[in-house]
Amino acid sequence: MSAESPDDAERADGAERSDGAGAGRKRATTSRPYTLQHDPEDGDGARHAFWADAVADRVEARVAGQVEAGERDPDDPIVIKGGISPSGVPHLGNVNEIMRGYFVAEVLRERGHEVRQVFTADDRDPLRKLPRTLCDLDGNLVDLGEVDAGALGRNLGAPYTDIPDPFGCCDSYGEHFSTIIADSAEAVDVPLELVSTTELYTSGRMDGVTRFVLENRDRAREVLANYQDKVEAGGDYVPFNPICAECGKITETVTAVDLDAEPTDDGAVGAVDYACTDMEAGDRTIAGCGHEGTASIREGKLPWRFEWPGQWQVLGVDFEPFGKDHAEGSWPSGEDVARNVLEIEPPVPMVYEWFTLDGEPLSSSEGNVILVSDVLELIESEVLRYFFAKDPSKARDFSVERLDLLVDEFDRFERTYFGEVEATESERRFAERVYPLVVDGAAPAAETERADGRATEPRADRVRLPYTFAAVLGMTDDPAVREEIARKEGHVPEDATQQVVEDALARVERARTWARRTENEFDYEIARGDLPDHDFDADTEAALDELADFVAAGGDEDPDELQGEIYETAKRHGVPVGDFFAAGYRLFFDETQGPQLGPFLARLDREFVVERLRRER
Repeated sequence: MSAESPDDAERADGAERSDGAGAGRKRATTSRPYTLQHDPEDGDGARHAFWADAVADRVEARVAGQVEAGERDPDDPIVIKGGISPSGVPHLGNVNEIMRGYFVAEVLRERGHEVRQVFTADDRDPLRKLPRTLCDLDGNLVDLGEVDAGALGRNLGAPYTDIPDPFGCCDSYGEHFSTIIADSAEAVDVPLELVSTTELYTSGRMDGVTRFVLENRDRAREVLANYQDKVEAGGDYVPFNPICAECGKITETVTAVDLDAEPTDDGAVGAVDYACTDMEAGDRTIAGCGHEGTASIREGKLPWRFEWPGQWQVLGVDFEPFGKDHAEGSWPSGEDVARNVLEIEPPVPMVYEWFTLDGEPLSSSEGNVILVSDVLELIESEVLRYFFAKDPSKARDFSVERLDLLVDEFDRFERTYFGEVEATESERRFAERVYPLVVDGAAPAAETERADGRATEPRADRVRLPYTFAAVLGMTDDPAVREEIARKEGHVPEDATQQVVEDALARVERARTWARRTENEFDYEIARGDLPDHDFDADTEAALDELADFVAAGGDEDPDELQGEIYETAKRHGVPVGDFFAAGYRLFFDETQGPQLGPFLARLDREFVVERLRRER
């Protein structure tokens, strides 16, 4: 179950107990949510190169135990679940949960199991606060002021699926943002079944678990009292949140339960009486309208701490990853509710660490987000998949500013798989195990072809241009020039097919977009056409000629050495260093300023650099 930040209010159904109550309660708790690549309890023989194999072992053991006990059909598919409350922009952090589940699903499929990966959009949750940023279906971010914020404000406390879509393109607010998460999964090639929690209730699929919780509300109250201060064992708390028929908001005040009520027109059996009272949402209060009425068990929802285990039961969940915020709060209560209220076995859990975005927490409500669609304009999908294949127990930063480092790391990972670089034993084992899961069709035996006859993904004949070199190529618009430079610099072999060349050069546009977006040292355009107009004195021209000789002799092989030589050449000819750099910028950019000149020239093709320094073309 993903969350956007440690203080995510949408999963908070009330304050956690702070007095340690329940710590001594005896429960059959055997699941360890911190499932890592290597668990010391497993012994050295169980060590895996890939964390998903360790998780798959536990899932298989769970399934085998249920089959042996006669609790499931051996032909039933294994179900892997994730979920999100579609409160705002579904960002890259939300994909964490999708990808963690995907890798476990793929490992289980390798082992011959049928697997379903479902993802719940918890769209019957109430809108608790207005997000600062929203986005349309194309991934364009907009401020709240660019949509009808008043309409959203009037719907605070209402379920996401009952709130109009602020962009007017989907049936509801909830469907809008659920669509984006589904599109994100498709963009990284994850076959996901998106399940609407609202639909689970309105279709009657949640009837059984809802009735069971209400029938056993004394037991439910006793368990929940160990986790929430507002709930007291023996009190009058009822674990159901009706939707007010008058104002459409969710209320927490149930005054009576009638499970023998006459069936409603839609077939629901069971109802509650309620009063529409205020709802506490973090540091704010959402006012109720005061209406008193009756709601069927389909006209509301279970509180989150019962709904989550209820989803496990209804969907038959075998494994669910979730963020570390749930490890110490929601998971213990969910496990307790599953065993001691619903009388089911909880799924295999796994905690993953969050990652930050350029050093800051991802948060849709605060507007610090990046969408999958944005990321895939900068890097290939396999690079992003590789990022999520790394150990989930370690916190990481997704740095857009230094995206070149991630791409370089992926390129080495790929070359390790193909045996093209020296690597440690652990690097080799990880690459051999994981690369086929990151790049479809990469396994040696895979010969799958697309309808157009091309391989589904790059293979051993693929070419990966270094990312920063691709950014340099992006400084010119001419595809022919890009290819010429890449070939001259030895990044594209002479016998490369045209398709391989096109695939290699596709990285150029991504790197160019990265340079423009981050306004980094590659955010310039090389003047590769006519020689820019210039007017240098004799000393400057002599210095440029000497620097050209240095580059022609191989002085561009070390970027730092070349940078130092620019300084020394200027000094030897009595040219002010600033003026000499400006001369270089004029020749290469037709500007008076630019990136660090030595490292930049070292990335260009030598012939062009020498000729341009000599003012020959």
